[in-house]
Amino acid sequence: MKDFLPPPAHARDLLAPLVRGDLDDEQARRLYAAHTWGCLVEPGDGLAGRLVAAIGPEAALAEVISGGRDGGALDAVEITVKEWAEGLERWRPRLRAGAVREALEVARRVGLSLLTPEDPAWPASLADLGPHAPLVLWVRGDVGALTRSSRSVALVGARAATSYGEHIAIELAADLAGHGVSIVSGAAYGIDGAAHRAALTVGGTTIALLAGGGDRPYPAGHGQLLERIATTGAVVSEVPCGTPPTKWRFLARNRLIAAMSDATVVVEAGWRSGSLNTAGHAATLARPLGAVPGPVTSAASAGCHRLLREFDARCVTNADEVLELLGASPQTLFDIPIDSTAQARTDDTTRVLDAMSFRSWRPTTEIARRSGLASTEVTGILGLLALEGAVIRGEDGWRRARGGVPVD
Repeated sequence: MKDFLPPPAHARDLLAPLVRGDLDDEQARRLYAAHTWGCLVEPGDGLAGRLVAAIGPEAALAEVISGGRDGGALDAVEITVKEWAEGLERWRPRLRAGAVREALEVARRVGLSLLTPEDPAWPASLADLGPHAPLVLWVRGDVGALTRSSRSVALVGARAATSYGEHIAIELAADLAGHGVSIVSGAAYGIDGAAHRAALTVGGTTIALLAGGGDRPYPAGHGQLLERIATTGAVVSEVPCGTPPTKWRFLARNRLIAAMSDATVVVEAGWRSGSLNTAGHAATLARPLGAVPGPVTSAASAGCHRLLREFDARCVTNADEVLELLGASPQTLFDIPIDSTAQARTDDTTRVLDAMSFRSWRPTTEIARRSGLASTEVTGILGLLALEGAVIRGEDGWRRARGGVPVD
């Protein structure tokens, strides 16, 4: 063990650029051991998850290095002798100190952040995966994006999407992101890419889950898209730098998409589309599941129809119906206080609010044009709404406030 883990001071130097805040010796060794486990296992290794949860990454790593000679690991999590032997056979060939350190060096060069379940930015919903939850996450971009929004929706579907499918994905993602819902997807061609781009276009938050290492933009043609996502959202992977995407890792990645989302919507999918795997994970996790119907003659929508018919998915045709899956609506999502006296006073207040945006600044003249009211009337109503905290004023005009609190 002493030969494998670097001295605490060296571990701190390696990890410091990858974490927020200072590390003491114990934290550095624990974090280094957690990263090592990320290098040893394939995503979703339940035996490793049980072991690390029971005795911690450092003690679990010591058991692997020693071969479990003292039997502590077996006793801690009731691992059978056969399970332990199979686990060692999977893990020990990857126990290479040079590879573990090289992965950290690459992560530092490309500007990734390392998260463990102890980090405040760790998505709490991943705990629903139990022993199959990731041991670490590598994040490019804003780690705060993982927990920023109170609601998140996975929009997934076929890579070989039709123009119909991409159109629906764009409409759903733009409307939901405009309502403050985080859009989660897998950065693939087709539906995934359309959803990410639409969320970015309206200034929303979007999160991309990769099947390979965070240093490997995949697909390569989405390199610029992933850069844009990292600017305001997050690009996330559970495997270390240098890990190539494989079919198994794509399937394992899908469980993260489902777990990090409050609901999953399959926009367009063929009969055997990989997005049905994501839907299966969502169903297993008891997450609400929706599917967008398509033409009954379209093979590209056969998977969606299968979900509707065989798996009790909800029919989704617009963003409001997705919000229903979340148990929310545009009004309850933002928890905007309703002023009954204002409503009794005039319906013009509602017309002014309807003409405004939560994200875009609009001048008084534009609000008047959209509401069909005179500018002088709009000016008076805006003044009252500002006193109530329902709207805010900036250099470029006015916009609505969520819950009475300005949103930067």
